[in-house]
Amino acid sequence: MRQPEASGLATGAGLSAVGVSEPGQSRAGSSRAGSPRARSSRAGSPERGLPPGQYVPANWPVLHYGRVPVFNPQSWSLQVFGATESGRDHRWGWDEFGTLPSRRVIADFHCVTKFSIPDVDWEGVPAAALLQAVPPAAATTHVMVWADFGYSANVRIADFAADDTLLATHRNGTELTPEHGSPVRLVVPGLYAWKSVKWVRAVEYLTRDRRGFWEERGYHNTADPWREQRYSYQERPGEGPPL
Repeated sequence: MRQPEASGLATGAGLSAVGVSEPGQSRAGSSRAGSPRARSSRAGSPERGLPPGQYVPANWPVLHYGRVPVFNPQSWSLQVFGATESGRDHRWGWDEFGTLPSRRVIADFHCVTKFSIPDVDWEGVPAAALLQAVPPAAATTHVMVWADFGYSANVRIADFAADDTLLATHRNGTELTPEHGSPVRLVVPGLYAWKSVKWVRAVEYLTRDRRGFWEERGYHNTADPWREQRYSYQERPGEGPPL
């Protein structure tokens, strides 16, 4: 089984793996310029090296399951729902999303297919800003991050709330390309990259863990690259709900 670098789609054509180059043009009037920048404390370093079994490729592979969605800023929205503190859902349109706080994070990117990209400069909305805007209920333990066409990945609330977790719109100073998750992808540097869902459309607060798309198909529920948590058969008691 091949695994997408971050997200895939729950329906559509089969898995693809192609190399692409990024355009150099940023979105006009982007509010991201000059945003705070931080080095991920969980990222790798020359002293620390790569997680077990990883290598640095010549180019960044593009892996996903299914077709790439078409972005329409007039109809695009991001929803937060589920176990919110208020019991109400919240939705941002594209222009409203652009008013949220932004941040830059430099972090390594570790794919479960064993490639790692060092020192990626991500820019976007901190996931913590969503949690502040729409507080979760006290019993919330996980989030389910949803993408176009029903793709999903579950993430522990502590990983989602971490300082280096972003809803990224830019990579290395340019807008994300569609193949890399434009307009918005989740970036969770401390986990294997299928948790870094492309084409994010919703975040569901959960009071009980539930497996996402790839977690239901044999990948590890937690996905810590430093512990090489690649597959569900490696799970210890308590690391995931029953398959």
